[in-house]
Amino acid sequence: MFTKIYEFLKQFIKENAKSLIALLIIYLLFTIELPFAIYTPGGAINLANRIEIEDAYPEDGSFNMAYVSMVRGSLPYLLIARVLPDWDIEKVQNIRLDGENAQEMQKRERLDLEESQDNATINAYQEAGEELTILNTYNTVSYIANEAQTDLKVGDIILEVNDQPISSLSDLQSIITALNPKETVKIHIKRDNKEKDVEAQTYEAEDHTIKIGVMLLTTYDFETKKDIKISSKASEMGSSGGLMMSLEIYNRLTKEDITHGQKIVGTGTIDINGNIGEIGGVKYKLIDAVKKKAQVFICPEENYEEALKIVQEKKYDIKIISAHTFKEVLTKLEKLKNG
Repeated sequence: MFTKIYEFLKQFIKENAKSLIALLIIYLLFTIELPFAIYTPGGAINLANRIEIEDAYPEDGSFNMAYVSMVRGSLPYLLIARVLPDWDIEKVQNIRLDGENAQEMQKRERLDLEESQDNATINAYQEAGEELTILNTYNTVSYIANEAQTDLKVGDIILEVNDQPISSLSDLQSIITALNPKETVKIHIKRDNKEKDVEAQTYEAEDHTIKIGVMLLTTYDFETKKDIKISSKASEMGSSGGLMMSLEIYNRLTKEDITHGQKIVGTGTIDINGNIGEIGGVKYKLIDAVKKKAQVFICPEENYEEALKIVQEKKYDIKIISAHTFKEVLTKLEKLKNG
């Protein structure tokens, strides 16, 4: 029985050797990743399909969260990127933080998404005058530098540093910067729902500040009078959708429809106080906004000149709004009512 199978396979391989080798080469070309990534225009998500709010007001237009697509840096895609003008090649080392692997980057960017959703919600409820009570604050490690000498891991929630409670990143910084280099720091954390003590050693950075080599982000537990649910796909990451999520939430909480019947695509980070931050990939997001026939594109103030230049070069028929704060964006959207 096994002899017959062996002879059959041997004969099959012999007769189809060239085809099998060609298939193997094609497979390897598409699966072996080179140290590059390729950015391409992504898409825009209608946030009305992602955000549910109790007793929400209707809207005639839409707020859409722009995103960028990334293609793995295999040889065939790199060759295509050399031909297509809107496909750009980027070195992987410029995308990841120093010493960070792909898994760690994905975990960090997923944490960024959770932080942006919380910030967007808190800011929108505050601006709309709706009741929201923050119950707990979580300061989570999102990155550990190569220079760090510590037992901390990405995902750890920092509770205390040298027996002092930590409620924000500034709390941590004020404690650490007051220390000397090579001091041992006791850190009380929660990891996998269990509390434990770990250590870190301070060092002097290039800017002469004292650090332990970690980045934190902040998420919250909160209660709202009007229940809210934000859904996202497992593949979605990053903080650049914060502004648009906050606009959608605010619009559904307030009687006046600030879309004024228009399709609005945008991007930008946001904190709980409504400050809007710079993002990457504005070119790709703007290109897709035009393809989706949006009338308005919102981007952070730092990205405005780049977006305006693209509109002028490609002669796009779309209005660009620069964003520095949430209140400023609301004022600019109000002007859309009169065209």
